[in-house]
Amino acid sequence: MKSVIGDLLPLALVVAVSPINIVAAILLLFSKRPVANATIYLLGFVLGVAAMLSGMTALADAIGLSPDTDRSRGTSALLLALGLFLIIVGVRKLSHRPGPEQKADQPSWMKGIGDFGAGQSFVVGASVGALNPKNIAVAFASAVVVATAQLPVGQQIGVIGIYTLIASIGVASPIIAALALGDNSESVLSAWRVWLDRNNGTVMAVIYLFFGVILLGKGIAGV
Repeated sequence: MKSVIGDLLPLALVVAVSPINIVAAILLLFSKRPVANATIYLLGFVLGVAAMLSGMTALADAIGLSPDTDRSRGTSALLLALGLFLIIVGVRKLSHRPGPEQKADQPSWMKGIGDFGAGQSFVVGASVGALNPKNIAVAFASAVVVATAQLPVGQQIGVIGIYTLIASIGVASPIIAALALGDNSESVLSAWRVWLDRNNGTVMAVIYLFFGVILLGKGIAGV
């Protein structure tokens, strides 16, 4: 179980440091009910991440990914291909990232996020946690790790919980800062948002490269 947690740690960190997840939490902290909306967004995000990994793991278990089987080697080949693709995407993002004075384009669902209520905050959190393409790719890789280890159900639940906890650290950080700093948090959160907006392209490129190298290594090891 410890080795599985070690393998999942860098994958969970890929989700944790994703700028789009964090920026949404920061924007909600400037809404009409800041802490409540941001906390509900976090709850939705946690459930979305956990549900996606649980579903992927159940699917991987149903397929059967015992080591040294044809299905296991086929999955490893898919991880290898996905890793190469992400490395290429990362390199392209680095070479085409916006200049220091250019703001990254924000997704359409972020427009009007300051007017969101509890229900919308939860739905967005769950959607970002479960349906973000990058999170799906990470969940797929993580599910392969969990299923290949052939852990008992209880241990699978434990590692999924640990993965979800680590993956949610980034979204939780602005909320913790807001609670800890009180009225002084506004300037800090604004600075975080500006930095993330300004460096979004570079951060995402590094994430893709990091994740791609991880998948490449796992694919080569399993083929």
